[in-house]
Amino acid sequence: MTAPPAEPFVHPALFYRGEQEYVDGTVPFVREGLAAGEPVAVAVPGPKLDVLRSALGDAATDVRFIDMTQAGRNPGRIIPKVLRVFADAHPKARVRIIGEPIWPDRTGVEYPACVQHEALINSAFEGRDATILCPYDEAGLSEQVLSDAYATHPVVISDGRWLDSPSYAPERVVERYNEPLAIVEGAEGYVFGADELPAARCFVAERAARFGLSGVRLDDLALVVAELTTNSVVHGGGSGTVYVWGEGGQVVCEVRDEGELKDALAGRRPSPPAQLGGRGLLLVNYLMDLVRVRTGVEGTVVRCYVDV
Repeated sequence: MTAPPAEPFVHPALFYRGEQEYVDGTVPFVREGLAAGEPVAVAVPGPKLDVLRSALGDAATDVRFIDMTQAGRNPGRIIPKVLRVFADAHPKARVRIIGEPIWPDRTGVEYPACVQHEALINSAFEGRDATILCPYDEAGLSEQVLSDAYATHPVVISDGRWLDSPSYAPERVVERYNEPLAIVEGAEGYVFGADELPAARCFVAERAARFGLSGVRLDDLALVVAELTTNSVVHGGGSGTVYVWGEGGQVVCEVRDEGELKDALAGRRPSPPAQLGGRGLLLVNYLMDLVRVRTGVEGTVVRCYVDV
């Protein structure tokens, strides 16, 4: 394959080495979109924004630039708050987006959420008129990450050629990284039911404050705990357990219950303004710095990380 496939949604991975290959693979993509009258957004790590602005020159004024290290810090909010927000703002046009959610400084704790995000883009945008190009730094990323890129993207661009991925299997990737999340040794837990929801929120807030969380971020965590514990009562068997601990300059909080999330895109779809309810997991993704989820017939764990 030497050209993009003629389908409504196109989701290629761009493999590059060094700044020049990055520019050569992304700038023509942007210029072609602008020439075709397509709205274009570029969501990449901050330093790459400066590189692309410079390379695009005057054309940069017609592009929406987004720092992925901020907007996409939590991979769970990239689909609703970055990709869908831009696409939904242009409902009658084909959109063109560069989205780089995985870079060398991503941690091993963050990576499973990153690769699940890449896999879920395909179902989130199925049938939409959009092209989302995802750059991968071949020199800075591991072989496992590059192998996963083949599994999450139907086509890969390498050395200027569009190649069908021989191992494209996004559903299997989502399941493979649906990893067990063991209870952390030393974490304090609180068992709750419907009558203990306020006490569960106070339990987390008090301990999070001891770990140094304060102000708005403490309020955010309390709101997240309220949403998750309420979900457990309503959808997760009527009760659950909340845990909290400190880890590497972050407060980590998780809620465990006996429910199972059947929808892989739960918490990743923007809610229509008129919709009543159904925003709990979306709010969690918006407020937290990282969200990891493990779900299955044995129950669900939602683990949230927030910087102190």
